[in-house]
Amino acid sequence: MTMPRVNLPLTPGDWLGMLGGGQLGRMFCMAAQSLGFRVCVLDPAEDSPAGSVADRHLRADYLDEAALAELAGLCSAVSTEFENVPARALEFLARSCVVSPSAAAVATVQDRIREKAFIRDAGIPVAPYAPIVQVSDLDAADPGLFPGILKVARLGYDGKGQAGVASLDEAREAFRDFGEVPCVLEKRLSLELEVSVVVARGVDGQTLAYPVSENVHVAGILATSTVPARVSQDVAARATAATIGLARALDYVGVLCTEFFVLEGGQLVANEIAPRPHNSGHYTIDACVTSQFEQQVRAMAGLPLGATRQHQQAVMLNLLGDCWIAADGQPPWAELLAHPEAKLHLYGKREARAGRKMGHVTVVAASLTHAVHVAGLIAQRVGAAR
Repeated sequence: MTMPRVNLPLTPGDWLGMLGGGQLGRMFCMAAQSLGFRVCVLDPAEDSPAGSVADRHLRADYLDEAALAELAGLCSAVSTEFENVPARALEFLARSCVVSPSAAAVATVQDRIREKAFIRDAGIPVAPYAPIVQVSDLDAADPGLFPGILKVARLGYDGKGQAGVASLDEAREAFRDFGEVPCVLEKRLSLELEVSVVVARGVDGQTLAYPVSENVHVAGILATSTVPARVSQDVAARATAATIGLARALDYVGVLCTEFFVLEGGQLVANEIAPRPHNSGHYTIDACVTSQFEQQVRAMAGLPLGATRQHQQAVMLNLLGDCWIAADGQPPWAELLAHPEAKLHLYGKREARAGRKMGHVTVVAASLTHAVHVAGLIAQRVGAAR
């Protein structure tokens, strides 16, 4: 394939493209604009968090070749804010502009079957699993995988497309409920906690990691991230090294996150890779020298990466639509902001629904104990899960 003729690094005033109009794209737009770039968002929604702040919004399907050609003609570099963007769209764009991450990297991690094999082949432990493409694969699966979790191989997120299964019969039923699409049957492990590592990798191969985040999920959705994670230095170092290794193995350019399970004795098991900025990295906006979104801009523009040093201890709380519903449409923002350590970020979504990510608040403080305390008070008052 002919490589696009784009001179890097890009300079302020150049156009950057973003596939996807969600909150990650919104925060990318803001970071890019602060560095002087203009942003064009391609997203099919009429009103989206990113589209509302972008310099231009192309409302079209991700495989609309006319829209993709328009995006490629305008932008020198394009990135994505979610892993389920069709790899074919990235391949099309790569003919005429810089695309990061690459279509090959995204294709690897947007399919759980390919992703788990890739992580395993990289020498990083994963939970025992079996690919399930047809019902007979369930019959042939190791009985030791039960109790387990059946996960759709593609398009699952925030706990969607997953079902706990205690037996073969339950697995068969869940597989039918999912429409008999390809899945992964994964053994349910006994966890001590969950952590994640966000790294940025530039076009020159420079790779920088952020502090490890300790995460709590409620109903499959991230509720809180506490940073730095309350784990041993050895666990943190191994998780960081594994994530850097995966980024290099993918020949990745951009921001990437790996989620890990921490088992008894500090054993690490990789859960999944996100080829984009990650919810657990939102704290970097307020607590680090360079946010994960600014790093995404720097990487795709061919600029030097920024420092990842954390200058404040942090706890990030996701704000779901449940908070709006419980407060009859208007959570007590003034009370939240009465805590001077609180930094509120709302995503501009008009409709609050249960389980929908509407914003987040990051509590920053000199001590992690204080940050945890204040975050607990805020969560209790606004009804945030934690």
